Amino acid sequence: MKALLELLQKRFNQNMHRHANTNWQTVEDKLHAHKNHLDVLQKMEDTGGEPDVLEYDGKLYFVDFSKESPKGRRSYCYDEKALYDRKKFKPESSVEKVAKDIGIKVVDEAMYIFMQTVEDLDLKTSSWLKTPNNFRKLGGALNGEKRYQRTFIFHNGADSYYGSRGFRGYIQL
Repeated sequence: MKALLELLQKRFNQNMHRHANTNWQTVEDKLHAHKNHLDVLQKMEDTGGEPDVLEYDGKLYFVDFSKESPKGRRSYCYDEKALYDRKKFKPESSVEKVAKDIGIKVVDEAMYIFMQTVEDLDLKTSSWLKTPNNFRKLGGALNGEKRYQRTFIFHNGADSYYGSRGFRGYIQL
């Protein structure tokens, strides 16, 4: 875990615009207080998320800041219901299951839009977003991307999946 901490500290120091009011010692103290966070962060890293600290809504989070949707988390439908309901060409898994296995929550629309104000993400890919239950019950799910210097939020059937769509997740510190 020492190598992971060194990598996270280096990324933290190289990207102060994501957390200008926070110092590394505060982050490290929170990580040591919650040992399971390091295991989750390793899984985020292993799947291509490049997690870093984000100051958002008065709280600190580790969020996937890979330039494009994490490579190790693409080609999934939205949730287990969509996976079950899909009759042909089922993907390997769902965003819901993979996020649970990693130990993260899926970024929602508000956090995603905020992240896009911090820096440009998903310029060639898109990311599934946590979808409100009332919308999901109608069969759809949300995704976002940035094109033409603008953040777009779209919808798709929850059972759809694409090689260029993954998902971003987070843990709160």
